[in-house]
Amino acid sequence: VAVGIYQDSRHTTPEKFFIEACDEGADAVLAIDRVSNEMTLTGKKDVPPSAVTKPICGIMGTIRLVAGRFHVNTRNVGSLLGHAVWKAVDFDVVSYKKTVLHLSEIQSQENKTFLSMINNVLTTDGFYFCTDFDLTHTLQRLANTSPDFQEMSLFERADQRFVWNGNLLRELAGQPELHKFAIPVVHGFIVMKPCRINGKIFEWILISRRSCFRAGVRYYVRGIDSEGHAANFVETEQIVLYEGAKASFVQTRGSMPFYWSQRPNLKYKPKPIISKTMSHLDGFQRHFDSQLLIYGKQTILNLVNQKGSEKPLEQAFAKMVTGMNNGMLNYIAFDFHKECSHMRWDRLQILVDTVAETQDEYNYFMVNSEGKTVAQQRGVFRSNCMDCLDRTNVIQSLLARRSLQSQLQRMGVLNVGQRIEEQAEFEKIYKNAWADNANACAVQYAGTGALKTDFTRTGKRTRWGLLMDGWNSMIRYYKNNFSDGVRQDSIDLFLGNFAVDESDGPTPLRVQKDWKFLTLPIIMLVAFSMCIVCLLMAGDTWTETLAYVMFWGAASAITATIILFNGQDFVDAPKLVHKEKMD
Repeated sequence: VAVGIYQDSRHTTPEKFFIEACDEGADAVLAIDRVSNEMTLTGKKDVPPSAVTKPICGIMGTIRLVAGRFHVNTRNVGSLLGHAVWKAVDFDVVSYKKTVLHLSEIQSQENKTFLSMINNVLTTDGFYFCTDFDLTHTLQRLANTSPDFQEMSLFERADQRFVWNGNLLRELAGQPELHKFAIPVVHGFIVMKPCRINGKIFEWILISRRSCFRAGVRYYVRGIDSEGHAANFVETEQIVLYEGAKASFVQTRGSMPFYWSQRPNLKYKPKPIISKTMSHLDGFQRHFDSQLLIYGKQTILNLVNQKGSEKPLEQAFAKMVTGMNNGMLNYIAFDFHKECSHMRWDRLQILVDTVAETQDEYNYFMVNSEGKTVAQQRGVFRSNCMDCLDRTNVIQSLLARRSLQSQLQRMGVLNVGQRIEEQAEFEKIYKNAWADNANACAVQYAGTGALKTDFTRTGKRTRWGLLMDGWNSMIRYYKNNFSDGVRQDSIDLFLGNFAVDESDGPTPLRVQKDWKFLTLPIIMLVAFSMCIVCLLMAGDTWTETLAYVMFWGAASAITATIILFNGQDFVDAPKLVHKEKMD
């Protein structure tokens, strides 16, 4: 379907916004009163000729900030999946209020900060939506629905785990007649590629849906919350379409589902801490009760190190699976770094071979060209490492390829005895798409592209890949320590975990940093500078020079030690959500 089939227009007057649905034959117009905030359905004839008109591609929703409500529009889109599936790459955040002159200076500054935070989330790549297809559900879930489900609006029937603008659509959601304008937006990654093997053209699609429950950034959101929602939970579906037949294979990833944290403290790798006060089994049970209900059987692939600081987490996970004593749950620990040390990445095949029989049992979803369901997926692999990014994505791409091999043979695309690995043109598309998926998920959670993507793209681990991993690791270190607090606050504001009060009362943004935050780094910088100066400008005797260097060097080292000891005071921590909510 061509880009722009579904296009809206926003008409603006001093009193109202008019959002016009421009699909063929539609007369519906959403009228938003800028004073009373009332939303009503009207017709095109009610749009004043004097209104300023701007083409947009949909409305993301409304949010209340210090200056009142804003609404967020989307435009500039792409087309995927045979439907008009759009990627939102540009946004307008438009104030209901015509002026901000009524705000105090502090309120005005805070309003700018909140707007900047909303834009921080919106400019994170990976927002997608569709007006005539449900992106929040897998093909199998959509195939197993009732006629009543099909009659519901996209917003009503959406899987709320993956509706990232659910908070922004609350006002529209309360009025069923306005649901036409309430389009669910997912966050993650979507790619669709037309591919050719043996002269046969098929569509290969990869969709990653990132959960908005317990959403956040790498070190501030780990483990689960009290409702059993896991951090960085992503559902990834691989789809094949060929001559009316379709097939789908679903996998999930998510943080280890018990109560643990790993707060940044200026150390390169903060020590993970397992909570001693929370009832782990309760949250663990809630998590897997939900997962088993949605996906069926689960095989957990735990890829963390089985030594050092990660070892207690692996042991706790294994112990809880044993304690749950559920035959639907299977646990496999695979020390990724140990097995693949010294560039022995071929050893990943050990894990693939280990789970091959289970993968055959779980199967995949398939509908033949006559529309008959010939296979159902009856279980999923739930992969995790510490971040559920780099190691996890590598394993998921290997399992997905094995499933695809069977699907393409069954559809008649691959001949008997042919292997996907031998199809050079398709292999390049496949590997690059999975590497792009890794990068998208990593940017959204860790702030940088993924590590180990050289293996995903080429099938080999390279020294250049190692250098790029080192560079990305340095950027991650900086962002995790000095900018992730703002990123976490931005996500919480966007998702409605923090509500802005329009009154002139103090907000958490006004919390001042402790005196140590500025004083000690300045002392350390001055001391280090003086140490260098003393080395470059030697005194009359070497003993005098040595004394100065030792004094300033000691001052620098002592200050650095104090800073490291109080590391959590110096990192950029979230301000909008209390600590107990983050744990």
